[in-house]
Amino acid sequence: MDFLYYIRYMRRARVTYPGAFHHAMNRGYNGNPVFFEKIDKEIFLKLLNKTSSDLRIRILAYCLMDNHYHLVIQNSSGRMSDFFKQLDGQFGTIYRKNNGGRGYVFQDRYKSMLIQDDPYLLIAISYILKNPARAGIVKNPFGYKWSSINDYFKEPKFPLTDKTYVEELFETEDNFLHMIESMNLKKLPTIKTDVGTIIGGERFGVEAKKKFDRRKGNLSLENKRIDDKSFEPVEKVFWEFEKKHKIEVNDIKTHTFTGKKQRAEFLCNLKDLSGLKYREIIKFDIFSDLKMNSLPSIYKKFKE
Repeated sequence: MDFLYYIRYMRRARVTYPGAFHHAMNRGYNGNPVFFEKIDKEIFLKLLNKTSSDLRIRILAYCLMDNHYHLVIQNSSGRMSDFFKQLDGQFGTIYRKNNGGRGYVFQDRYKSMLIQDDPYLLIAISYILKNPARAGIVKNPFGYKWSSINDYFKEPKFPLTDKTYVEELFETEDNFLHMIESMNLKKLPTIKTDVGTIIGGERFGVEAKKKFDRRKGNLSLENKRIDDKSFEPVEKVFWEFEKKHKIEVNDIKTHTFTGKKQRAEFLCNLKDLSGLKYREIIKFDIFSDLKMNSLPSIYKKFKE
């Protein structure tokens, strides 16, 4: 996929981009509990729901422990930093009002790690949902109330997650149950790379660095309408297209009839599902041999 296009620096490098998946967490100051009572967890989940909706951040999974929380999210709007600033800040204000005390509630800024691809995304989701059992709080992770483990493959009472997206990742409930049951990792498979700590392999770090270097100083697609509720994140459009056709977009053989048809379909998906404009679509590598004024006719012909 060719849409890794910006990196923000805040004290230390914060690596993200619209559409990126992350495992993120934060813990109480000095490891102290921040979710003392049921009401504290309920307040946090209400804030999570509101903030993710307001800033268009997709929640795939969550788990609240007494002194920290875990999230698997998609930075679908490119506003991940704002999302955590509001979430942690608003909860801290309410926490101090209800429980008293002074100073920080959370240890520091949130920590986040970029997730490489679907296999690693499945691992990250399963890992955080298994956390209460791994910590010895419960024997059966499905008996833990303060995670999203019971959101999927059923109708949750208060859905906070994009359950449909997660269900598509696991494909079947049996796969989901098996993944949770067999998740015995003591820690996530992380490595340190030039673009920070990632959940994935060394090759991903190298590829991400190359993609960033190629786009340094050129924030392509920065004006895309990713914040609009009616449009899907570009990354999701890529993922669904590649899953449907069992081929990566950049491997499409555009000199063949089938390849031309697939590229035209992908163009329509970017325009219809993500709301991109032709001047934004032409910047993707798959369209590099075309002129922008040819895109409308390709779109129209495929739609017909």
